[in-house]
Amino acid sequence: MIWTAGFRTAVISPYDRLQFSQPRSFADQTVRQVLHLAGGGDAFRVRLTNLFGRTPLMVGAATVVVGGRSVALTFDGAAHRIIAVGEEVVTDPVRTPVAAGADLVVSLYLPERTDLATHSHKPAELTRIADGNQVTAARPQWTEQVEARFYLSGVDVLAPPGTAVGVAFGDSWFEGVGTTTSANRRSVDFLNRRLKRGWVVNQGIAGNRLLRDTVGEHGLARFDRDVLSVLAVTHVLVHFGINDLGLPGMLGEPPVTADDLVGGFRALADRAHSAGLKILAATIGPFGGAGPEISTPAGLATRREVNDWIRTTDVFDAVVDVARAVADPPAPDRIHPALDSGDGMHLNDRGAEAMANAVNLDDLAL
Repeated sequence: MIWTAGFRTAVISPYDRLQFSQPRSFADQTVRQVLHLAGGGDAFRVRLTNLFGRTPLMVGAATVVVGGRSVALTFDGAAHRIIAVGEEVVTDPVRTPVAAGADLVVSLYLPERTDLATHSHKPAELTRIADGNQVTAARPQWTEQVEARFYLSGVDVLAPPGTAVGVAFGDSWFEGVGTTTSANRRSVDFLNRRLKRGWVVNQGIAGNRLLRDTVGEHGLARFDRDVLSVLAVTHVLVHFGINDLGLPGMLGEPPVTADDLVGGFRALADRAHSAGLKILAATIGPFGGAGPEISTPAGLATRREVNDWIRTTDVFDAVVDVARAVADPPAPDRIHPALDSGDGMHLNDRGAEAMANAVNLDDLAL
């Protein structure tokens, strides 16, 4: 048996320059979070992170609900743990089988005032917050619920040797913005329901760019941490470009050129192949209905040019033509109305399923 990734969530700094969610801290509070497993195994362990913290993080107690029962999470046998600045820790293994598609409910008690939290900001899942130590309470008195994940970066599972894992690496079209909250209808969820032998973990960050930091470190900067460090990874699927093309107009930056993006995609492919991974590239999804600051004529023209290159290059092991799968045929720079979340830039549940269905499972081989 081997430890491999059963769940991942890419985290960002609370100090990013463009914030789509309000960063926050905690003090004498319990934070309860749902983790939807991409893959299962005979045991599991939970990963906690203080990657972008500026002060040490005290975890006073932690539990996980699995199979209807609450289990204490421990750290080298201890019920509490201080996580240093920049550190990630892994809990002791829980010797309980878990299945792909199962939900783990993790509760963290944070007794001391924390720094602003390292977090995932648009995970299409709700976190609930209560005062005091409520990690073992069946029905806490929740004071807040927010769409975010705090201090959690993943779950490892103990799986058979040869288990293959892919990483969905990119932006909100993987993370799930626009899909129904708490319903597990992200494109990666739909894709995992099609797979037979392995699974794909989700490392999408809404607002993330390939070439420049904005929301989270840019794709080229976080590739080693969010792809290469994933246990047993064999494939990477990438979807980048919308934010590279759309955000400069909002931020007063010069536009990104087709050559810039092609160079970034080539660099990703080189790094994946150097690590022995297969890389599947998605064409850049349509965003022509997102509004004049984002969907500029120049940006949309660059999208078409880059997509033509993606479809015809031999740089990648396979191409997933997401753009054609979800476009409105009479207006291919726009998402089909039946697949649009309503903002002209993100997919609804049906659109996320269409994106997943565009993947040729023979190319993914999971």
